[in-house]
Amino acid sequence: MIYKPLIIVLGEPYSTFQEIVLKSIKKKILSNYKNPIIFIGSAELFKKQMIKLGYSFKVNIIKPEDLGKKKINNKTINFININFKFKKIFDKISYKSKNYLKNSFDVAIKLIKDRKITGIINGPISKKYFLEKKFPGITEYLSKKAFSKSFPVMLIFNQKLSVSPITTHEPIRNIHKKINKKKIIKNVITINKFYIEKLKKKPSIAILGLNPHCETNSKYSEEDKIIIPSVKNLLKRKIKIDGPFSADTFFFEKNIKKYDVVVGMYHDQVLVPIKTLFNFDAINITLGIPILRISPDHGTNNQMIGLNKSNYKSFEAAIKFFKKVNAN
Repeated sequence: MIYKPLIIVLGEPYSTFQEIVLKSIKKKILSNYKNPIIFIGSAELFKKQMIKLGYSFKVNIIKPEDLGKKKINNKTINFININFKFKKIFDKISYKSKNYLKNSFDVAIKLIKDRKITGIINGPISKKYFLEKKFPGITEYLSKKAFSKSFPVMLIFNQKLSVSPITTHEPIRNIHKKINKKKIIKNVITINKFYIEKLKKKPSIAILGLNPHCETNSKYSEEDKIIIPSVKNLLKRKIKIDGPFSADTFFFEKNIKKYDVVVGMYHDQVLVPIKTLFNFDAINITLGIPILRISPDHGTNNQMIGLNKSNYKSFEAAIKFFKKVNAN
């Protein structure tokens, strides 16, 4: 039987992600996964970085058209090669990676559209240099390019507690403009469906307010006008949800033990506490699209490139999650 592959887009060439991949291969994290794993990126740069960091693995170059026709196993590092002209194997992030990243994601997006893959993991990218101001993040970029009619939801997943922001990479000054009942209700329904279908459990969900202590001196209260009506609507749909809660006191142990997911109104409201609680033991899952897309929950970490000191736990968690849900 030929299984559909899991593809991994290496992302920013001057990040620590290649190092993290190499550490994971050495720990044999990828070897027992039944689906073939195929990397998309510069094989030449990867091999040079591999040697410099003290690793020695065989790299196998394949073509996109081979997928579904040839049996591919994980005894070697399988690569769809993307040409990238580089002078240094470790360098600073800049605009010079932009075309390389576009070419990498173009290949991945075509494979997604052709339904040749089971899922995708992407390494970190620079929003400043690659996405610029066109997309808030890679979640929105991939969703728009590969699934134009999709409604993406960001879930930062950990077995003990997951979080989801209603707005993602949005400036603070714009957040109140981006929150509405329709979006909250859709996001929570999508999260609830994901837990039931993939994790076989009905989640307990907590929702946070926007304003400090869920109060405001303004005539307009987002809690009263948007969040509380959304919660009432969701309760009528038999979804287990409570709130809104004040964010400043919610993440105490006695509270988080009661819930599977915390839905916040903006990015740092929920990502700061979950990273404080679990460090790198979390993954970024895009919900609301037809395939499983995961990104390790760390950035490019360019300042540590070449030092061989990066933590691979988030990438390991991503691979383990694919194994768990058996996404074929």
